[in-house]
Amino acid sequence: MSRQQRLTLVATILGSTVVFLDSTVVNVALPAIGRALHADLADLQWTVDAYLLTLTAFLLPGGALGDRLGRRRVFSVGLAAFGATSILCGLAPDPRWLAAARLVQGVAGALLVPGSLSVLRASFRPEDEPAAVGTWAALASVSTAFGPLAGGWLAEAVSWRAIFFVNAPLVAAALWAARFVPESRDPAKGRPDLLGAALAALGLGGVVLALVEGAERGLDGRTVAAGATGIAGLTAFLAVEALRRDPMLPLGLFRVRAFTGVNATTLAVYFGLGGAMFLLVLQLQAGLGWTPLASGAALLPVTALLTALSPLAGRAAGALGPRPFLATGPLAIAAGLFLLGRIGPGARYAADVLPGILLLGIGLGATVAPLTSVAMGCVEPERAGVASGVNNAVARLAGLLAVAVLPLAGGMTTASLAHGAMTAGYGRAMTVAAAVTAAGAVVALLTLGPAPARGAAAPRGARGGARAAPARAPARRTPPAPPAPAGPRGPRPPG
Repeated sequence: MSRQQRLTLVATILGSTVVFLDSTVVNVALPAIGRALHADLADLQWTVDAYLLTLTAFLLPGGALGDRLGRRRVFSVGLAAFGATSILCGLAPDPRWLAAARLVQGVAGALLVPGSLSVLRASFRPEDEPAAVGTWAALASVSTAFGPLAGGWLAEAVSWRAIFFVNAPLVAAALWAARFVPESRDPAKGRPDLLGAALAALGLGGVVLALVEGAERGLDGRTVAAGATGIAGLTAFLAVEALRRDPMLPLGLFRVRAFTGVNATTLAVYFGLGGAMFLLVLQLQAGLGWTPLASGAALLPVTALLTALSPLAGRAAGALGPRPFLATGPLAIAAGLFLLGRIGPGARYAADVLPGILLLGIGLGATVAPLTSVAMGCVEPERAGVASGVNNAVARLAGLLAVAVLPLAGGMTTASLAHGAMTAGYGRAMTVAAAVTAAGAVVALLTLGPAPARGAAAPRGARGGARAAPARAPARRTPPAPPAPAGPRGPRPPG
C-alpha cells in the first residue's frame, strides 16, 4: 500500500468516525444537556432529530454531489462543515441554538457518509478494494462500539460540551490527510437531486414538528399547520421523484416485492432500535439515577454482540437464505425491547437490564447483515449501490420517526423527565417499539420467499423471492456501513 493510499484510508476512517461517534455519544449526554440548557423533552427530541432530519434527506444526493463536483472536494467540504458545526454545538447557549447547529451538522454528515466510501473506492484498484473497505469498516465499527462509553465519560468527567469539541482534532487530522487524496469524479452519474432532498427535508420536518410539538401543545394551529406542510412536502417529493429522470429515490425499485419488504422490515427494526436507544438512556439516568458513564457502559454488549455475530449471520444467510434470520432476529430484538421496558427504579444491571440488552444484541447480530445483503441482492447488480443507499436512508428515517413518535405514543411529557417520574410512559413507549419491531418479522415472512437453489435466480414475481447473489459480487458494490445507533442508525443509537 502506497503512502497516498494509507493517508486516504486515514482520512476516510476519521471522516466516518466523527459521524458514527456523533450518532452514539449524543444520546448518552442528553440528560446532562437537558439540565445545563434547561431543555424540555421536545428540546431533547430535536437535539437528536434535527441532525437525523437533514442527514436522512441529503444522504442520497450527497454521494451524487461528490461524483459530479469531485469526491475529495465534497468530502473535504463536509469535513470542514462538520468540524465547524460541532464547535457551534459545543458553544450552544440554549436548546434552539443547539438544534439549529445540529440541523446543519446533518447536512455535513450527509456529505461524509457516502463521501468516505466513494473516495476510498476511487483510490484503490478493484483487487485491493476489499481489504481497504474491510479495514475502514472494522475501525469505524470500533468507534461506534465505544461511542456510548466515551460519551458517558466525557459528559460525566468533563462536560456535555466536550462530546462536540472532541470532533475538532479528529476533523483537523482528517483534513490534513485528505490533502493527499487524489481527486476523482464521474459526471456521467447524473446531477444531484437537490430539489428532492429539499422537499424531503421540508416534508419530514413538518411531520416531525407536528409530532414533537403536539405532545406538549396538543392540536393547536401551529401543529396542524406543520403537519399539513409536511404532508404536502412529502407528496411533492414523491411527485418529483416519479417524474425525474435521475431521482435520488428510484420509485421503480419498490416494484420488486422483496426490496419493498426488506425496507419495510428495516424501517420496523430501526424504528424500535432508534426509539429504544433514545428512551433507554433517559430512563437509566432520569428514571433510575444512573450516571452518564454507567448508562453508556450498559450499552456496550449490544455493539459487541452485533460486531461478533454479523459476519456469522451474513455467511449463514448466504447458505440458508435470509428469511429465517429476518424472521427470528426482529423477534429477539422485540423481546429485548419488551424486557427493557419493564425496568424501573431500583433495577439492577445483571438481573434487570442485561437480559434485555443481550437479546437486543443477539437480535441485531442476526438481522443487520441479512437485511443489507437482501436490499442489494434483490435488484440488478448495477443498481446494488443505489439500493444499499436507499436502505441506509430508510434506517436513518426510522430513527428520526421513532424519536418523534414514541414519546408521544407513551404519553411522555417534560414532567416525565423528573427523577423517577417517567417509568410509566417509558414502559408504554418501549412496548410500542417492541410491537413495531415484531411486525418487521411478519413483513419479512410475507415478502421474502425461500432461499433459491444455489446458482439459480429466483423470480422477482408474486412470491417475492430475492434473486440469488451472483457468483462474484460486483467490483463496485457498496458495502454495508457499520450500523450507527440512530442517535439512538444504535447500533445505529441517533445520528
